[in-house]
Amino acid sequence: MTSRASRTVHEVPLVGPMTPRRTARAYFALQSVAGALWWLGVATVPGVRTATLGELPALPIAIADVLLFVLGSALVALDVRRAVPVVLGWTALVALGMAVYATVTTSAGAGAVLMIAATVASVLAGVVVLHGRLPAERVLIGPLAFRSAPRRDRREHLAATFAQILVFWPLFLAIIPLPVVLLERRWRLDLTLPDGSTDGAALAWSIASWSITAAGALVLIGASALGLWAAYVMSTLGRGTPLPSAMPRALVIAGPYRWVRNPMAVSGVGQAVAVGMVAGSWMVVAYALAGGAIWHLLVRPHEERDLSERFGAPYEMYRSQVRCWIPRRRPLPGAPMPRGAAPRPAGGPGPRPA
Repeated sequence: MTSRASRTVHEVPLVGPMTPRRTARAYFALQSVAGALWWLGVATVPGVRTATLGELPALPIAIADVLLFVLGSALVALDVRRAVPVVLGWTALVALGMAVYATVTTSAGAGAVLMIAATVASVLAGVVVLHGRLPAERVLIGPLAFRSAPRRDRREHLAATFAQILVFWPLFLAIIPLPVVLLERRWRLDLTLPDGSTDGAALAWSIASWSITAAGALVLIGASALGLWAAYVMSTLGRGTPLPSAMPRALVIAGPYRWVRNPMAVSGVGQAVAVGMVAGSWMVVAYALAGGAIWHLLVRPHEERDLSERFGAPYEMYRSQVRCWIPRRRPLPGAPMPRGAAPRPAGGPGPRPA
């Protein structure tokens, strides 16, 4: 009988095809090295210690962190999976503590941001190490489960879609970004002109700031227009809504969907980035990009699998011709509706009209 130790030895190498689990283990290897280098910087560079630890006592934190974070991440990289909850628990605890400390003292904000980022990345990578993939289907349940919209009048679908917009746009573009901006300033991480700058530097900084704000306003208008356009087309032609629980009943190859496969996602990320530009907040921009990455990794594969199962070959052909994020130079010719654009019956041989 093969022991657990011998199985681990055979799984240690990180060479060969980069499966999701190998990629996650490689992340923990990099995290271990980065953690060791960070503590080396804390010990040798005063600026690193001040920016990331403030006035916290370095030695006791270093002892615990080297054992639980640096060595723990190294063990996960070597496929010791029992170390995953230890690393995740410690990383989350440190991130919470650093966030509270930075908020109370207005120092060590960089340390808080780094540990929050490490927590999010460690959770995702840890899940992959344990399960071999990101089991997003465990989250996509209830109102988030993919299913076709009920048969309703198109005006009802349109009303439901815009009701969703009235809920989600304020949530993701104001309610969440506002505390991010406030924390960024409280943690003294906002981009400001250094004290003692010359008048010329101050003028250049002011011009650059106003230019970014103006560009952000234009991007916000454009991204919002794209989102409204996509929502209208989905509701009226697709006979559904953006929510997974009320997916369109017909495959939509019209409007912005002729240029890009997920205009609603492009719109949402563009809007959030624009909010960050208008607010002068790099952390809001990072929040927007991180949200887009999480949607791309967790939600998109399940959404596209659902569309493929319901619409069959017409959707597969559409997906092969239109990219997810990068628009085409020329719009794809519109597909005839409704043939080839309607869901297949369960167990049926092919497309049927909606």
